[in-house]
Amino acid sequence: MKNLVDLVGELHKQGVHFKSLTDAIDTGTPSGRFFFHVMASLAEIERGLTIERTRAGLEVARKLGRKGGRKRQMTDSKIKSAKKLLVSGVPPRDVASKSRRLGSNPVSVDSGFHDRLTYDMVRFLK
Repeated sequence: MKNLVDLVGELHKQGVHFKSLTDAIDTGTPSGRFFFHVMASLAEIERGLTIERTRAGLEVARKLGRKGGRKRQMTDSKIKSAKKLLVSGVPPRDVASKSRRLGSNPVSVDSGFHDRLTYDMVRFLK
């Protein structure tokens, strides 16, 4: 919103007035400038309140033991199966394609390896 207020201010310095086609806002008049700035202030307050409420809700959810985001597709057993395939010499690309049988996306196989050291060691052993 600040960018819009700054833009309208710059335009006003150049003699250009903002006039809304859908609302009764015309910055060419003192009452129009006042209304524009009041609406900008209300939008800024609402944005701040929304952020505040969102953070409070996330904090309450955290205290209740909830985590945000999507559920992981790669369960511990699927990660274990993928690691076994890698250790047995199956190339990582093939493990990713076989992940469809594991019920996961190939990208999930790679992101399922939180222990990057293990993944890198398996790649090094090849």
